[in-house]
Amino acid sequence: MRVTICAVGRLRAGPERQLIDDYAQRFERTGRALGLMQLTIKEVEAKKGGMAAEAALLERAAPAQALRCCLDERGTTLSSPDFAARLAGWRDTGTQELAFFIGGADGLDPALRATSQASISFGKMVWPHMLARVMLCEQLYRAASILAGSPYHRD
Repeated sequence: MRVTICAVGRLRAGPERQLIDDYAQRFERTGRALGLMQLTIKEVEAKKGGMAAEAALLERAAPAQALRCCLDERGTTLSSPDFAARLAGWRDTGTQELAFFIGGADGLDPALRATSQASISFGKMVWPHMLARVMLCEQLYRAASILAGSPYHRD
């Protein structure tokens, strides 16, 4: 299963970029043997047209047949093992492409949320969208390590 993170905003060089690159590389290295093959990050520009304009760009950035999952404060809160199980479930039921959507400063358009098959939350707090990318990449790596039986995640 290939994973694409579709996110509003361009991330410049700096600590967030370094963390994302590190976790993405770890995910690909650990996930390859598990059928979690590729992690791609597609960035779209924040638009003056607001959330609806951003949603259109996010939808175009996602692979056409991808299962769509929004990162949203109203989404389901999962433990790391539950997130790993969810990824494995999607993979095991034949999902070839998985797209995560991360909105800009105003969040995700309600229409995009409504047409997505899943929505997850990193808790009731709102996180800056650049940090949400880092957190998602880390959780993807953590999920792969859980599925691989690696000691990275400790219960």
